[in-house]
Amino acid sequence: MQAILDELEAKREQARLGGGQRRIDTQHGKGKLTARERIDLLLDEGSFEEYDMFVTHRCTDFGMQDDKPMGDGVITGWGTVNGRMVYVFSQDFTVFGGSLSETHAQKICKIMDMALRNGAPVIGLNDSGGARIQEGVASLAGYADVFMRNVQASGVVPQISVIMGPCAGGAVYSPAMTDFIFMVEDSSYMFVTGPDVVKTVTNEVVTAEELGGARTHTAKSSVADAAFKNDVEALIQTRRLIDFLPLTAKEKPPVRPFHDDAARVEMSLDTLIPANPNTPYDMRELILKVADEGDFFEIQEAYAKNMITGFIRLEGKPVGVVANQPMVLAGCLDIDSSRKAARFVRFCDAFNIPLLTLVDVPGFLPGTAQEYNGIIKHGAKLLFAFAEATVPKVTVITRKAYGGAYDVMSSKHIGGDINYAWPTAEIAVMGAKGATEILYRSELDDADKIAKRTEDYEDRFANPFVAAERGFIDEVIMPHSTRRRVSRAFAALENKSVEMPYRKHNNIPL
Repeated sequence: MQAILDELEAKREQARLGGGQRRIDTQHGKGKLTARERIDLLLDEGSFEEYDMFVTHRCTDFGMQDDKPMGDGVITGWGTVNGRMVYVFSQDFTVFGGSLSETHAQKICKIMDMALRNGAPVIGLNDSGGARIQEGVASLAGYADVFMRNVQASGVVPQISVIMGPCAGGAVYSPAMTDFIFMVEDSSYMFVTGPDVVKTVTNEVVTAEELGGARTHTAKSSVADAAFKNDVEALIQTRRLIDFLPLTAKEKPPVRPFHDDAARVEMSLDTLIPANPNTPYDMRELILKVADEGDFFEIQEAYAKNMITGFIRLEGKPVGVVANQPMVLAGCLDIDSSRKAARFVRFCDAFNIPLLTLVDVPGFLPGTAQEYNGIIKHGAKLLFAFAEATVPKVTVITRKAYGGAYDVMSSKHIGGDINYAWPTAEIAVMGAKGATEILYRSELDDADKIAKRTEDYEDRFANPFVAAERGFIDEVIMPHSTRRRVSRAFAALENKSVEMPYRKHNNIPL
């Protein structure tokens, strides 16, 4: 019996070595952790339960039958993050460059199927050179099997991809269908075709970093949600994100103990809005002062900076925040910010995370570039996302809410449950100057008359009370009491229930 046990332990030790010590040293030499070290950092200590450790590939072409490492380049199983169950797969670059084979894909599919059956998030630690060329179409079929499960799991359990190495060709489409993508600076890449192919086909000379590095995908393409300096930081931040999310769409997000007064007053907010309506201020200050313990997990911080999205907690409960940022483009809605916010709103709605919308928006960004690239349809994505969301929605208008952008930003008319405004709010079709020049075009030659007309318009419309008179604003609140009022609003909406008409699915303008 002891000999059998010793043999088992020897096989396990061999499997743990992956592609061997030399390749492990090479991985460390690049500043990267091994697949197993990543799992150990991501999960609670001692919680990992591994499956399919002894699986090997079935390929017999190109001499592959003589090289069959156990595990076949991916480690799969489940564990816990702060005591809550997650399924995880971690690709091992030391084994055939982490390339995906038929059996490699089957291992990933198995834990994704288990995640759907048992109700737990799926976290993929991606470090793969792509499809295993030696296996040909069997490898491509494996990718398609994974893609199918990404679609089946979408909106059912959270899916998080952490890109920790090269990710090319078919390998990028699975992460693209997950809910969040994190990257590691200077060591992770995502592209459909690499720099060499680009040069051959289009004659463009570009580096891997420029084509598909972390900076490119966080700031330009919006493919990735955040980038971190190294593997350790990426995994720690992944743990932090998981703490905001429910295990499945059938349950509410987790509640944790909090050490903050729900009725906390922030007198500094009374002076947050500058006297000059054209002077910017930092909306993050409001977010941090409303949140429990000033904790804010921002999503897509480097992309479309005129819109802020991310998670806070109120009384220990996760809340998704969508906020205009007056510091960038005056907080205008444009194509990029509309797409960014719409995607975030739909995620929150899918997983029962209430939405707090902070509004200071002078309208949609004008210009031929915006119109030619479809601002109408992209802006409609955000409108559609807010309108279809059935989670509790609380809106606070801090300053400008002009034109169609007022409607789009979770207004009462598209299903905002509780809509507050600060006394500094200006809710109107457009700014006073523009409105006056249209209404009194015949008086444009008389500067004094136009100035008086503008002043009259401001007195009549540049305030929240016209909207409040019609019930479009539920209450005009003091800025310093925002945390208390918002917390109580979400408490009142705790048991909100909405029945939607039957449909197979909606047809959001994509």
